[in-house]
Amino acid sequence: MLRAMKQLQGKVAVVTGAASGIGLAFAKRFARDGMKLVLADIEERPLAEAHAALTAAGAEAIAVRTDVAKAEAVEALARAAFERFGTAHVVCNNAGVGGGGLMWKSSLADWEWTLGVNLWGVIHGIRAFVPRMVEQGEGHVVNTASIAGLLSLPGIGPYCATKHAVVTITECLHHELMLATGGKVRCSVVCPGFVQTKIWEAERNRPAELRGPERKAEPFEQQMQGTMKAAVEAGIPPERVADLVVEAIVGEKFYVFPHPELKKAFEKRVREIVGEQPPTFDFSVG
Repeated sequence: MLRAMKQLQGKVAVVTGAASGIGLAFAKRFARDGMKLVLADIEERPLAEAHAALTAAGAEAIAVRTDVAKAEAVEALARAAFERFGTAHVVCNNAGVGGGGLMWKSSLADWEWTLGVNLWGVIHGIRAFVPRMVEQGEGHVVNTASIAGLLSLPGIGPYCATKHAVVTITECLHHELMLATGGKVRCSVVCPGFVQTKIWEAERNRPAELRGPERKAEPFEQQMQGTMKAAVEAGIPPERVADLVVEAIVGEKFYVFPHPELKKAFEKRVREIVGEQPPTFDFSVG
């Protein structure tokens, strides 16, 4: 079995959501490892600033404004990467949005926006890049999920739905790549807990056509949103996630858990499922 990604110097990395947060941390770490960069984000000015900073520091990079919810935009990103560098070795389907609220009070637009970025963005990335990777016989896909892809949490149902989907899609992709390439192309799924990012400010990037009607949040929703925002602000730095992802690529590791203490909460959930018990919500196990 061929082991292809033991070193990153001179390789090409594509990162969506690269203008801030975990995506920017990925880009900085890849640049430090000598990789060439294809930076994608929907925010034009922050993307340009990230590109300027990385190239000023010596990285070879291009920036492509990309709405990952649109298949044609991600396909254009893939074309730009291959036209500029002739290849892509690491593809990080990382762009994501947050948000919350009671599911039955969330608008159709709320659901469409969250699924469009968090789920369809990953699907589009797989469809655009994996065929090229399989053809070239080398590559590694990194999909950013969340611990919310392994736990079912109140107040963020649409977000949990997308992240659960990303976990299982990546697991299926692993099986398919092993069968199709014998391990020449691999993938990893990242399941962090709270990380210091701007995910709770993602509303700034919501397209006008997907803005739902204004409504007053219920007390429970306000409490949950406040708890989540505070937890994000107190989270780990995104650079820690980037370091673990590089370790996963080089070490051919599938699951990436930046918060290993939360495995206890997942184990509890599995016991409830196997025991056919209703789910409980208790972070004390983490």
